Amino acid sequence: MKIIEVLKNYKLITAFFAVLFLASCSSDDDAAPEEENEVEIITDLTLVFTNSSDPSDVVMASAQDPDGAGVQELEVLDAINLTAGAEYILTLEILNALDSEDIEDITEEIVEEADEHQFFFSFTEDAFANPNGDGNIDNSSDPLNYNDEDENGNPIGLSTSWTTAATATADGTFTIVLQHQPDIKSATTGATDGDTDINVRFALNIQ
Repeated sequence: MKIIEVLKNYKLITAFFAVLFLASCSSDDDAAPEEENEVEIITDLTLVFTNSSDPSDVVMASAQDPDGAGVQELEVLDAINLTAGAEYILTLEILNALDSEDIEDITEEIVEEADEHQFFFSFTEDAFANPNGDGNIDNSSDPLNYNDEDENGNPIGLSTSWTTAATATADGTFTIVLQHQPDIKSATTGATDGDTDINVRFALNIQ
């Protein structure tokens, strides 16, 4: 009789500790932090405008952030000076050069993760004949001439086409934004969706 009671007590104790173990595991799972999307470290951004009619006419404008993920932001080094009434192809060069002996080409990473990234642009109203308007940062459905797309048919923006207006623009602006949009990028996501990797405003002159 006593043996039966001992066995019953043993089973109760075992069950009690099993419940405690499961509760502890559940608590640990609940406390685990959510995985965060990694923001790219970018130290160098270069915009390269190449005249479609004259490939020798190349306009470059750069921004640099020497401390990468530190307190400094990308600082604009050049204005964008384009010719009126000309058509340009804009390509982008993006680097992480924190380690001068191991420079990382972020452009290649963006290509590899094309379904997670998109560039958006804004500019002084009617500075360009095509696209017209003021860009698609405020509204992603506004006109923008993307030359590249991801596997889902959504734009990327490492290559875009621009035709300057016939009239001059002085003291204009040209802003470029790169959004990192893992798991959410679609045909309708915009410049406020996801995490911002780049947000830089250049001075723009068309003459």
